[in-house]
Amino acid sequence: MFKKIMKGGHRKPSKSEANEPPSSYGPGSNVVVSHASRGALVPSPSPVTATTPQPPVMTSVEPLPLFRDVPVSERQALFLRKLQNCCFLFDFTDTVKNNAREKEIKRQTLLELVDFIQSGASKIISESCQEEMIKMVSVNIFRCLPPGSHENTGQEPADPEEEEPYLEPSWPHLQLVYELLLRYVVSTDTDTKVAKRYIHHSFVLKLLDLFDSEDPREREYLKTILHRIYGKFMVHRPFIRKAINNIFYRFIYETERHSGIGELLEILGSIINGFALPMKEEHKLFLIRVLIPLHKPKPIAIYHQQLSYCIVQFVEKDYKLADTVIRGLLKYWPVTNCTKENLFLGELEEVLEATQPVEFQRCMVHLFQQIGRSLNSSHFQVAERALFLWNNEHIVGLIAQNRGVILPIIYPALEKNIQSHWNQAVHGLTENIKKMFMEMDPELFEECQRQYEEKQAKSKDVEEQRLLSWKRLAEAAAEREEDHMITS
Repeated sequence: MFKKIMKGGHRKPSKSEANEPPSSYGPGSNVVVSHASRGALVPSPSPVTATTPQPPVMTSVEPLPLFRDVPVSERQALFLRKLQNCCFLFDFTDTVKNNAREKEIKRQTLLELVDFIQSGASKIISESCQEEMIKMVSVNIFRCLPPGSHENTGQEPADPEEEEPYLEPSWPHLQLVYELLLRYVVSTDTDTKVAKRYIHHSFVLKLLDLFDSEDPREREYLKTILHRIYGKFMVHRPFIRKAINNIFYRFIYETERHSGIGELLEILGSIINGFALPMKEEHKLFLIRVLIPLHKPKPIAIYHQQLSYCIVQFVEKDYKLADTVIRGLLKYWPVTNCTKENLFLGELEEVLEATQPVEFQRCMVHLFQQIGRSLNSSHFQVAERALFLWNNEHIVGLIAQNRGVILPIIYPALEKNIQSHWNQAVHGLTENIKKMFMEMDPELFEECQRQYEEKQAKSKDVEEQRLLSWKRLAEAAAEREEDHMITS
């Protein structure tokens, strides 16, 4: 036990732990602290209220009869005893003290509790039993998370698809506790007026703390549970949105490290889908202050798919936001990161598909200046991805309506690709786009070609003059050197 405590170290309590009493619950005293810098304090259950008699405190995990083997009048007392059984925590990393029998008893007890709640017991168990159940859930799931891989090695977080994810050793028990909580929340028999007393703001904050878990199975359960809580407890909705925003702010402007950004964005994608029109100012500010700046952090590839979905949802809900979104993308457009630029181009295409002509005209000059730079990228995948924008009929329609502005901006980039790009596929795609513009408006195309040639000729003259000036300077310097040698 001393080694476990030393391993945990000391830490500052998080905001979600403020003003909580110290732990004093018997079975909960077996909590194992895994790491000092991450996680939430295990809450200490308070005594059961007087509505249901409290069973004697259990000092160890012991087998109990099944619910079906006791009279209905005794089931609530048995329910409380089973909850006490499940409050005992085990160290799954300890190979010396295995506790296999006790672990199996707890697992079977959790399975029975899940079945009991799923069968509609929520409407018959008392409020005090529901309170004790939430306390048992809290004892099991609210814990200090183990250090992340970057904390051990100091390296940047890697792509989760390229490395083996961390798997929580106590998952055989944790999964069933999460399943129990999920069944309780989604049950139609659960009275929200009663449940909100125990699933309160502090509980929700601690759930959000757990999204930093590196175990993808745990994050998936947390995502489903939080989404269901958001849907069922309308009173918590503004608080949940604000708490998620705070996680994003810290990720964007401080740490750039968090395991659950993708899952939180998935929840928000569903929430955005349900926004009523006209959209509230609060939601527009969320887009501007949170979603658009989420394009800034380096590990965007991990959560870009979910982020792009949220962004497109906003534009589809309110087409007037397209200009804001496109300008936001241009603000955070990557300069040297080709993988990130490819992601931006893909997202840009989705946004442009939902963009109306009026909003397109507001941002098209800056937009196609950037697209021109992407067309000339020496990384062939970036150049190709930019050229693929012309495969989209809606985007081609927008370009055709505004060709008088767009073609003069984009023509030099097309010519540069044809003259000097090293990749043959880029050459072919560029030729196709030139042909498309030529068929679209031959007169405009010829005018752009003429202006380009004039500009190139002027540039050539300027370059020749520059070289001539340097040549004269070199000759003058040589003559001066000769005169100096003669006089000396």
